[in-house]
Amino acid sequence: MRCVALILVWGSFALLAAEEVPLKSRVVSVGLFKNGLAVVKREVKLPGNGTFVLEDVPEPVHGTWWIESDALIETQVSEREITGRIRNPNNLDFQKALVGKQVTVHFREGQIPPASGKVEALDSPRGEELWNRAYQQPAYDYSFGQPRLVGSGRFLILQTEKDRLFVDTSMIAYLRAEGKEENIKQRAPVLLLTMNRPDPKEAVVTISYLSRGMAWAPSYRVDITDPKTLVIDQGAAIKNEFDDLSGTEIQLISGFPSVEFAHVTSPLSTRTNWQSFFQQISSSGVSSRGAMGNRAVMQQAMFNNDLDTTRGGGLAPLKAEAEGVDLHYQSIGVRTLKEGDALSLQVASAKAEYERIVEWIVPDTRAANGQYIQEYQRQQEPDKYQDAAWDAVRFKNPFKFPMTTAPAMVVSAGKFQGQKMSFWVNPAEETTLQITKALSIRTRSVETEDKGERQIVFVGGNDFRKTTVSGELTIVNHRRDAIKLVLRRRFSGELVKADEAPKSELREEGVYSVNPRNELTWTITLKAGDAKTLKYNYSVLVDN
Repeated sequence: MRCVALILVWGSFALLAAEEVPLKSRVVSVGLFKNGLAVVKREVKLPGNGTFVLEDVPEPVHGTWWIESDALIETQVSEREITGRIRNPNNLDFQKALVGKQVTVHFREGQIPPASGKVEALDSPRGEELWNRAYQQPAYDYSFGQPRLVGSGRFLILQTEKDRLFVDTSMIAYLRAEGKEENIKQRAPVLLLTMNRPDPKEAVVTISYLSRGMAWAPSYRVDITDPKTLVIDQGAAIKNEFDDLSGTEIQLISGFPSVEFAHVTSPLSTRTNWQSFFQQISSSGVSSRGAMGNRAVMQQAMFNNDLDTTRGGGLAPLKAEAEGVDLHYQSIGVRTLKEGDALSLQVASAKAEYERIVEWIVPDTRAANGQYIQEYQRQQEPDKYQDAAWDAVRFKNPFKFPMTTAPAMVVSAGKFQGQKMSFWVNPAEETTLQITKALSIRTRSVETEDKGERQIVFVGGNDFRKTTVSGELTIVNHRRDAIKLVLRRRFSGELVKADEAPKSELREEGVYSVNPRNELTWTITLKAGDAKTLKYNYSVLVDN
């Protein structure tokens, strides 16, 4: 009898130890990138040894799921029958949610009489039935959150006193379930945390991962009412499509990190299987370009932290400001945001001295092989090949952190002046922001090939004809005041001579081309009513 008693006690203890205790986790912080990814940190307290159930099942990016604790924690994603309110009516599985209930089904087709019966309980599909082991064709469709046999109809099975009814759910107009209970049974994914250590004291578990569903979009407001000092405000728009947040610290992240598997969902997610996982791994998103190269991540490409290479500056030595990796975390404090909420706020403000200039960038009219850019190419990239003068402001970044790539709106005396993309600017680095086209500044650029004998030059087995080009740039100031003009002329070839000794720079994009890519920069002051013509010559190799 004593042995039996011991066995019974041990068995009871085993049942208690195996009992799954429900707990709630809390999102303590989220770091938002501008491309739809967020760095999530959840926290949960385990009261002691045992297995604990969390209904907050994440959708982590592959390779970013990590558990931190002073105890050894084992995690498992599984399915459990959850009793509660309807989570998502669009994904509701009648067969599982209403099992055992008496229901009446009304059909879309008026001539079909209503059908009544008790919803029958069905066994869940076994693991080997959920996908093809060859990872070629999934046997079940996961697009609705619950596995459904591909190619089969979706039926609601009812048991009546006489027979069994198979009701096609696509024919249902509405369904009435007896009873006033607000809670229903749903089979849903859960996260199991198991802790078993010699000292069964409380443990704090931190769960960190990258997930989709939350991002921020920056913007700038530049006030140039004062003729010498501008005021620049940085704003942020945040959209929460991730989860309910309560007392969560939110950080805005600027930078361009490498997240090579950003488009790959972890196998821990219940919305993926090995077949879809391997497809994502082998897709073109994972390539040598690495840093967030896939289409889904690049859908907000306009907000990537690109440098503005069209200004011709930004490479001069600066006072050292940056430390470590070029990622900037900017906290906006502790916030409470429901799923679906949007938030707009001002996150920084600063002043800077500035100057008004007119900027005229004359684009290169030739390809790397010396031939003229075709008209259809100009139409495909109108901004790249536009030839116009712009009113602009030139200033240095007054913030102690980088200005991230974002749209910048310019105002004066409360009136809208213009909007342009501002590209990544380091602290104390100079930038130029275009405002509006300078229509009262007339500009004209002309190039002609000089007459004479054309030399044939062989490069890498190809023959090119060498020709000399003469160009003229004319500016007329129709304003009442003098202007400061920054003129940049880009061309392919070797500079022969140019008026007034402009600054000449070799552009990076022409390093490996037959013709070097050059940029000439003049900075001139033009009085009211004055006109000026600048001439230059260069040689170019033209592919035959």
